Amino acid sequence: MNELRRLLSYLGPYRRDMLIGSLLVLVETAFELVIPVLMADLIDVGVENRDLHYIVIKGLQMGGCALLALITGLLYARFAARAAYGWGARIREAQYEKVQGYAFSNLDHFETASLVTRMTTDVTVLQNAVNGGLRPLVRSPVMLVMGLGLSFWMNARLTMIFVVTAPILGLILYFVVRKVAPMYGRLQRAMDRLNNVVQEGLTAIRAVKAFVRGEYEEEKFRQVNEELMETSQRTFHIAVFNLPAFQFTMYTAIVLLLWFGGGMILDGSLQVGELTGFLSYVLQVMNSFMMISNVFLLLTRSLASAHRIAQVLDEEPALTNPPEPVKEVPDGSVEFEGVSFKYHARAREYALSGVSLHIGAGQTVGVLGGTGSAKTTLVQLIPRLYDATEGVVRVGGHDVKDYDLTVLRDAVSIVLQKNVLFSGTVRENLQWGDSNADDETLWNACRAACADEFLERMPEGLDTDLGQGGVNVSGGQKQRLCIARALLKKPKILIFDDSTSAVDTATEGKIREALARLTGVTKIIIAQRVTSVMNTDLIVILEDGKIHACGTHQQLLAQDPVYQEIYASQMKGGEEDGPSDQQQET
Repeated sequence: MNELRRLLSYLGPYRRDMLIGSLLVLVETAFELVIPVLMADLIDVGVENRDLHYIVIKGLQMGGCALLALITGLLYARFAARAAYGWGARIREAQYEKVQGYAFSNLDHFETASLVTRMTTDVTVLQNAVNGGLRPLVRSPVMLVMGLGLSFWMNARLTMIFVVTAPILGLILYFVVRKVAPMYGRLQRAMDRLNNVVQEGLTAIRAVKAFVRGEYEEEKFRQVNEELMETSQRTFHIAVFNLPAFQFTMYTAIVLLLWFGGGMILDGSLQVGELTGFLSYVLQVMNSFMMISNVFLLLTRSLASAHRIAQVLDEEPALTNPPEPVKEVPDGSVEFEGVSFKYHARAREYALSGVSLHIGAGQTVGVLGGTGSAKTTLVQLIPRLYDATEGVVRVGGHDVKDYDLTVLRDAVSIVLQKNVLFSGTVRENLQWGDSNADDETLWNACRAACADEFLERMPEGLDTDLGQGGVNVSGGQKQRLCIARALLKKPKILIFDDSTSAVDTATEGKIREALARLTGVTKIIIAQRVTSVMNTDLIVILEDGKIHACGTHQQLLAQDPVYQEIYASQMKGGEEDGPSDQQQET
C-alpha cells in the first residue's frame, strides 16, 4: 500500500482533477439518495390520496434529481479520465527518465520486455484503477452509510436483515482477495515472458527466416501465450466469482425483505410506499457492497503493478556523480592502473585481471585479441559505462569516478561493435553527434567515414529515411554512418570497437587515412585485422582478460610469437616487413 501511496505523489497538477471528480461523485450520490424518499411520498401520499398535483410535483422533483445526477456523473467522467491518464503519463515519464540514468549493471537486473510491460501494461492497470475505481471508492461508502441510515429511519426491524447478510458478503470478499492477490503478480510475469518472446522474434526476424525457424518460433509463442491464457483464466476465474456470490446474497436479502415486509403490510405496520422506498435503499446498499468488493479487486491488482513499477523507480543507479565533480576533461590521455573487472559480484572469475596500461593524449592504439579476451570490456571502462571492480581508470589525469558523467561521456566517442541507428532520416541520426551541425559539417564527416559514396547516390541524400533501426541500409553502410556520427562529436577520445568489420579493405584504408589526419584525438581501435592496427603508435594484445604484450608492429613482429602467428595467418607472409618462413623457423 505504501508503494501505491507513493505513486499517487506523481499526480502533480492532476490532483485537482481527482479532487473535483470525488466531489462530483458525492453530489451525484446525494441526488440519487433523495429519489427513493420522494418515491415513497409519491406512493403513500399522492397515489393513496389520488392527488394528481402532488404526484406531478414529486415526479418533477425525481426527474430533476435524476437529471442533476446525470450531469454530475458526466462531469465526473471527464475529470476522472484527465486524472487517470495524466497520472499514468507522469508515471511512465518517471520510469523512462529513471531508466535513462541506469548503468549497464542496473539494466542487467531487468529484462527489456519486463521494462516495456512495466511502462505499459502495469501503468494501464493503475489508470484503470483510477478511472474505474474512483467513483465506487467515493460513492460506495457514502451510499452504504446514508443508505443504512435512511433504511433504519424508514424501518429498523427490516434493516436487521443487513446485520445477517453483511458478514456473509465480508467473508466472500476476504476469500476472493486472499486467493487472487498473489495471482496478479504471476499474471504480470507471464505477460513479461510473452512480450520477451514477441520482441526477440520480431527483432531477429531475418535470422528466423534465414534458418527457416518460423515453426519453432511459433511453438515458443504458443507456449507462452497458452501460459498467459491459463494464468489469466485461473486468476479471473476466482475474481469473477465475486459477482455471482454477491448477487446471490443480494437477491436472498430481497426475498427475505419481501417476505417479512409483505407480512408487515398485511398486519398494518408497514405501508406499500415505505416498502418500495426501502427496497430501493436495499438495492443501493447491496450495490455499494458489490462496488466496494470490485474496488478491493482493482486495488489488489493495482498493488501488484505498483510494486513492479516501484522496483524500477527504487533501483539505485550504480554509477552516480561525485559531490563535487570535475567539469572538464583536460586531454585524451588514458591510464589503467591495476584494473580488474567482473560483471557480477558473485562471478567466480574476472573478465579483466590486473590490467596496467598508459595511453598518451593524441596517441593511436590498436587492441587485438581473440573472441572473449575482454577487448570491449576494456574500452567500456573509459567512458564509465561500468566501474572497475579493482584498480583505477584515469582519463586526462583524473579518476573517471571524479568526473561529471555527462562531461566524461561527451569527451569520449565510441563506435559500438553492434551498430545502432534510430528511426528517422540520415540527418537526424548524424545530429546525435552534433545537434547544431549544418549540411557542410555533416557531409565532411560522411566523407571522412566514406559514407558519402552511397549517400550521394540516394535521391534524398541526408534526408533519406533509414527506417526502423536503419533497415534501409546495409551493414557496411550502417557502420560508416555510425563512424560519421562519432566524428561529429569532436571528442578527445575516439574508440572504434571492431567498427569496420563490415567494410572492404579498400574502404577501411580510406577511413584509416581520414582518422590519421585527426590531430589531438586519442584513438583506440579494436580490430580483428592486423592491417587495421599495423600503423598505430601502440598495439595491445589481450589474452583471457590480461595484457599479453604491448609494442609497435615492428617490435611485436620481431619478439612476440602470438602476434607473429596472427600476422602470418592473415598476411600469409606477403608483407615486405614480415619475417620470412626461414627466419620464423630460426
